Amino acid sequence: MDTVGIDAKDTKGQGQKNGSLTGFLLPSLIGIILFMVPVKYDDKWTVVVKIIADIIGQAMGDLLPVLCLFIITTSAILGVLSLRQPSFITSYPIMQKTFSTTFVWVVIRIIGAVFIWLTYFEIDADEGETGILHMITSADAGGFVVNDLLTVLVIIFMIAGLLLPLLLDFGLLEFIGALLTRIMRPLFTIPGRAAVDCITSWIGDGTLGVMLTANQYEQGYYSKREAAIIATTFSAVSITFSIVVLAQVDLMEYFGAYYLLICLIGMVCAFIMPRIPPLSRKTDTYLVAGKAMGEELPAGFASSLDYGLHLARQRVAEFRGVSQFLQNGLKNAAGMWFGVLPVVMCIGTISLVLANNTTVFETLGKPFLPLLEFLDVPQAAETSKTMIVGFTDMFTPSIIAAASIADPMAKFIVAVVSVTQLIYLSEVGGLILGSVIPINIGELFIIFLERTIISLLIAAPAAHIIFG
Repeated sequence: MDTVGIDAKDTKGQGQKNGSLTGFLLPSLIGIILFMVPVKYDDKWTVVVKIIADIIGQAMGDLLPVLCLFIITTSAILGVLSLRQPSFITSYPIMQKTFSTTFVWVVIRIIGAVFIWLTYFEIDADEGETGILHMITSADAGGFVVNDLLTVLVIIFMIAGLLLPLLLDFGLLEFIGALLTRIMRPLFTIPGRAAVDCITSWIGDGTLGVMLTANQYEQGYYSKREAAIIATTFSAVSITFSIVVLAQVDLMEYFGAYYLLICLIGMVCAFIMPRIPPLSRKTDTYLVAGKAMGEELPAGFASSLDYGLHLARQRVAEFRGVSQFLQNGLKNAAGMWFGVLPVVMCIGTISLVLANNTTVFETLGKPFLPLLEFLDVPQAAETSKTMIVGFTDMFTPSIIAAASIADPMAKFIVAVVSVTQLIYLSEVGGLILGSVIPINIGELFIIFLERTIISLLIAAPAAHIIFG
């Protein structure tokens, strides 16, 4: 990887002259408060961005499904038109970036549009619950995706997309990267700035971490390998979601041990996953050359802190004012709205239809039965049914466990593993597939299986200790 070296030393004075310390600290502090500082609201721990999104979502109410319908339909129509490269799309960078895509992704957008029209208008021409249209539009498939998922994501994407430049454009990632590279690189083989992605996901929401990672990859700060690792390893499930999962299986009295175990498994996975395929086979190539930070402290800097402040001031000096801020924010929001929401609608719905109406995931879970029996997990047969279904949605395993598993230790293990598996298609997995992050669905499934095995090997023995 290229280092900054002499270039950083030569431009040190210019960076400090053009970029003020206040220009770095004030926007970055606002971004940290909005995205990363936990606050208690309505007796729940969350972040300010999520609170703003919830307030707007409540105010819009029934308009949100209509907004999602418009966005996904527009994405499908303009996606089809973009295949012919019309000038009204190619002439405008935001339009080009948002709607120009490959034939396969256009098909996915079309399917997503068909699903949301069927679901929104409750088109169910089949008689009985076994009809295909009912399977698609039911409350636990398309209805769940539209009313419980997209209506939340559409506001988060808008607010977070517009405000994300506070974290990206004023030197915070450069500053954190200089401080933490010596820790993150040897442990997790990724840049120090990835710590911001992790904290944003952990405190706020995994979708925010994916947005941040995709943005950094597009701008050339992460390589293909680094972006893939960070998206699948550091886009952690938020504290809020973890609480919801544990509450679903009625074991909130174990939350302390539960969340410590999640953090431990997350750290172990973050150490192992980059060193095994498929992530280890990704190349260190960049979409934009020359943006990545150097690995060594360049000459002329007294410490990593000094170097980090210098890089932050350089980034501030590159900032071109409010118009750039708004342009970057709109680009982020548009990309997530028109590029990701259709993918979530398509893949999320298909996954839930399979989970609810077929034995696909039950069959796929059977290979885990010998491992569960070896680890002496109670009700191993019932528990095995939850192992693969987590690939579709994070909440589904805990819902199944609450309904079919009586043993508290087994329910605890399911609650832990369903969170540490991390890659679920109805949200984080769908977002990754809809973004520019270089991972396909086959690789996502392999990563999911690897994380499941690692999680079980740690969670089961720990559960035996916790439950005595």
